[in-house]
Parts: sequence; C-alpha cells; structure tokens
Amino acid sequence: MWRDTTVRGPGVRAAPMRVPRPAAGRGGAGGPGASGGRAVAGRRCAILDRMKSDRLLSILLLLQTHGQVPASELARRLEVSVRTIFRDVEALSAAGVPVYTERGRNGGIRLLPGYRTDVSGLTADEARALFVLVTEQAHADLGLGRAIGSALRKVMAAVPAPFRGDADLASRRILIDPVRWRGTPRPSAVDLGVLQAAVFNDRRLRLRYRHGRDRQVRSYTLDPYGLVSKAGAWYLVADHRGRPMMFRSDRMLSASVVEEPVRRRGGVELADVWEALREGIDRIPASVRVVVRVRRSALARFLRYHEANLAVPAPALEDAEAGAGDDGGPVELELGFPALGAAEQLLAFGPAVEVVEPAELREALVRRARETISLYAPPDDAVR
Repeated sequence: MWRDTTVRGPGVRAAPMRVPRPAAGRGGAGGPGASGGRAVAGRRCAILDRMKSDRLLSILLLLQTHGQVPASELARRLEVSVRTIFRDVEALSAAGVPVYTERGRNGGIRLLPGYRTDVSGLTADEARALFVLVTEQAHADLGLGRAIGSALRKVMAAVPAPFRGDADLASRRILIDPVRWRGTPRPSAVDLGVLQAAVFNDRRLRLRYRHGRDRQVRSYTLDPYGLVSKAGAWYLVADHRGRPMMFRSDRMLSASVVEEPVRRRGGVELADVWEALREGIDRIPASVRVVVRVRRSALARFLRYHEANLAVPAPALEDAEAGAGDDGGPVELELGFPALGAAEQLLAFGPAVEVVEPAELREALVRRARETISLYAPPDDAVR
C-alpha cells in the first residue's frame, strides 16, 4: 500500500512522493537459532536507522542553510546516491517536513519558504567538539572576543540536556593554543578590520608590503579570498593578477579597500588556495644535503627544531627524549636545507652538534664562530 505525500502550495510543482505503509500482521515462528538471528538483524537495523537519522538531519540543515539544493549536490556532500537522497526526502515529507522538489534545469530540493526548525539532535561527541575551545586571541584579533562567549552560551542552550555536562566539561578541560612559545607576532601597522572589510564585502584591496626574504617594499592590488590564522600569525590569502599569494599581517605597511568588485577565480575557495600555498612552502626543494652528529643528550631538543629538515627519519632511541648521557656516542642524521645560509643556524647548538659535511658549511660555521669570538674577546685575544 502507498500513500501520497505530495506537498502542495501556490506556485509549487512537485512530483508525488509515495511512502510504503507498514504491513500489518507480519510475523512467523522461529526455529532453532531464530532468536540469535533476530538479535543480529536488530543490531543491523539499529545501526542503519542511526545512519539514516543522521543523514536526514544533515539534509534538513543543508536545506535550511542554502535554500534550494540539487539532489546531485546533496548526494555528493553526504556520499550517497541520488536515489538514496530522493528516498530520504520522501521520509522527511512523511514525517511532516514541508520539503518538495522543483524540476527543470534550475530545479532542486527545498523547504517551503519560512519553514524553520530548532535542530538539537547533537550527539555527545558533537556537543563536546563544539566546546573544545581555541584561545580567544584569534577572535579578539577580529573584534569578536565578546561575540564568541555569547555564541557559545546560545549554542549550549540548544545542546540536548543529557550532553550539556559533557560539553561544559570539555570547555573547561581542553584548550587549544595555536601560538608558538615566545612566538607573538610583531604588531601590524594595518588594522585587521580593513582586511575583513575587503574579504566580507567582496572588494579588492590595495596593499604595501615588506617581503621577508629580500626586505623589499612592494605595492599590490589584490583579489582577497580570506584570512588565515596559523601559528599565532594572521595571513591574507589573495590573487595578484590571477596568481595566488599569501601576505603576513605583521609585514603589511598599509592597506585600503578599493571600491571595485573582487575578481576571484571561479569555483575556487579559500581552503583550496591556502592548501596549495601551504604545500608549496612545505615542498620547497632541500637542495643542500647536510650530515650532522648530534649528542644524545641534545637529540630531543635538536629534533624539536629540525625534525622538518630530516631527509631520513631519525633512529628510534629509547633514551632520546629522556636526555640520556653520551655513553652511546653521537647520533648521525641527514638533513636537507633550501640553501647553505639556512643551515648556518646549526651553529646555535654549539658543541652538541657537529657538521660532518658538506665542507663548505663547515668552513662557513668556522667563519661565523671566529666572528663571534672576535666580537666578545678582549682585543689582545681576538681570533685572527
């Protein structure tokens, strides 16, 4: 048996949705092992029901957020087939949700205008995830320091009552601070509010910027995608003449919004551009191969600074992080640096790290050491 669940209204053309009525009087006697089979089947049904209920809630949230959404887009986001999406829409309609489909090139699935619902179907893990807090500095930088507290209080009121205790506990027991130790960026001459204005109003941005590598000051007219906070520093991600670039806020000298519409590349989002830029930095060729010997007592500290430079994984040493003595002898490691000058920072470890090769780097470190001795030694003892 089938019943029609078509949603009708002024100007609405929707295909009938047929939902099967539950069959009455079905059952049967079980033989040996029937109870075990029914238990397994029951568990499977419970899992499937949970998966479906989560998916129905996701569909409802997407429709409330985006209005009309093509079935193919819903299927892509939820990683199911289009046929499954239509079955889920029928289930929502049968449950009284005023959802309907519009046919044609610009068609899709949508809710009746004005329909809203309070969705509080969060799971315990989802509730905890919402309240694992990042330090408030990032919000304060954007002028949202007070807003984050108010928003969390409102979200807490919507969390299902059984999970509020866990959510509150997560907010008090877990804190994520993305800023490095002693890594506070230098103050910027540019107000982040100017950058936000360009980003949120889809306007171009004129920027004067001092580059870190050559210290040159250059001017740009940019098409911004957005702002990214990484390791305590803010970055503007933007296109310059169609080429993606990133600009660190504490190197900005001035910025002003240009009253021209932004010219972003079609179909490209902030996350896509940032990922490409980040990978480009991570994959800078390490053209200089360096072999070092590191005392075991300094190995843990050395790896904290130079693990990213390892060309070959460091050997697993049980006593490395405990700061064991040097009885086992130094550990030989192979590193990679983009340039010889970048490897000169190894001198900061003093006698705890010896450069074995290349010879050019050893000579450069000897020069640096002599310059340092000459700076601090009395005139008569200066190294020539």
